[in-house]
Amino acid sequence: MTNSHGTGGKGAARPGMMSMEELRAAAGAGEIDTVILAFTDMQGRLAGKRLSAEFFLDEVAEHYAEGCNYLLAVDVDMNTVGGYAMSSWERGYGDFVLRPDLATLRRVPWLPSTALLLADLTWLDGAPVIASPRQILRAQMDRLAERGWVALAGTELEFIVYSDSYEQASDRNYTGLTPVNQYNVDYSILGTSRIDPLLRRITAGMTGAGLYVESAKGECNFGQHEIAFRYADAVTTCDNHSIYKNGAKEIAAQEGKALTFMAKPNQREGNSCHIHLSLRAADGTPILAGDGPHGLSGLGEHFLAGQLAAMRELTLAYAPNINSYKRYVPGSFAPTAVRWGVDNRTCALRLVGHGHSLRVENRVPGGDVNPYLAVAAMIAAGLHGIDNELALEDAFAGNAYADDGPKVPHTLRDALGLWQGSTLAASAFGADVVDHYANYARVELAAFDAAVTDWELRRGFERL
Repeated sequence: MTNSHGTGGKGAARPGMMSMEELRAAAGAGEIDTVILAFTDMQGRLAGKRLSAEFFLDEVAEHYAEGCNYLLAVDVDMNTVGGYAMSSWERGYGDFVLRPDLATLRRVPWLPSTALLLADLTWLDGAPVIASPRQILRAQMDRLAERGWVALAGTELEFIVYSDSYEQASDRNYTGLTPVNQYNVDYSILGTSRIDPLLRRITAGMTGAGLYVESAKGECNFGQHEIAFRYADAVTTCDNHSIYKNGAKEIAAQEGKALTFMAKPNQREGNSCHIHLSLRAADGTPILAGDGPHGLSGLGEHFLAGQLAAMRELTLAYAPNINSYKRYVPGSFAPTAVRWGVDNRTCALRLVGHGHSLRVENRVPGGDVNPYLAVAAMIAAGLHGIDNELALEDAFAGNAYADDGPKVPHTLRDALGLWQGSTLAASAFGADVVDHYANYARVELAAFDAAVTDWELRRGFERL
């Protein structure tokens, strides 16, 4: 596990981060010739452009680059699809702009002579593109800032590594692949040592790109591992999450291996992305911690109660894909019950730490989550609990899989219905954002409903 959420914070710039002066010097010396300007799309992927360092410094750094606005209105296969108000054939598929966030500039050690930074998406007049995941999270951070608060977050991404390349995996229809460990390597030193060359490349690369690596460990599924990173303010954590996820795949591909963050790639344990969240005042004082039961403050109790109250209607932000819902299996360490417990891994919400480190761990998201949307949803849920002074139910003790109370939605279709009917989502994010991501879910459901699956062929080809 990661994210002790102690007294630390954003702190000084880490090695690997770059100032504009350092970039100019590196470009002048021929050390950097490419600058990647990227943003995180609806599916949680980095999208953007590779710019020459000269052009970036001359034209883009103080202005922006353009990108087709269909990048927030396509499916995972980059097909243009209908139903999006902001982008369509009827609207001409024009541009939005990528405005560089210079504070995110960093080296990319696993690519030659390359730097990278992230962008905020706006329209030409400077208005934010409200459906952009980073802008959705920024809006929730602004709500906290009005109270003098900031959210600290950490994400724990699990992944499975295969000895096959991505191309080989595709050619084999993603079946019959060889995991790098062929037994359960949870906490196994031998298991992680067996793939140390890849883990080392990823951790060294991320350190060189300005991320604070804490640890690496084996997990339960065959070939499954987790690399943990230090917590930071919520936007920085989500930025780092996106860069790491993209970079880990790039490094795996360079090594001739395939690495997946898919929520449930097979019948064994899925890939989770537990999200840890806490709040601080401007002077670093913890907001959630206090002298109440389990070390919670009154605000902390309301915040946690809000997470529970909003969990089902905001699940679409935690589990955005068809496959996401396959994780929720009793006894799998993925939650089914919308309950909270003190250091109880059978619950959807796990309270961990104490004092400054007290935080809530949301165990619902999987490795396919868009971190900006999930953290934004957690902030919105917590503020809902605080503003309405919701009472916190008793902590659940024992096996929450056996609980007969409210459950995590069973399918994407269930979650879509709850999302569309949520007054909380509409008030926190706005009707346009709710409609945009509802359409995302409808597109996925329509594609899945039209597909003929391997399961259907096995069941029906001969026997029916």
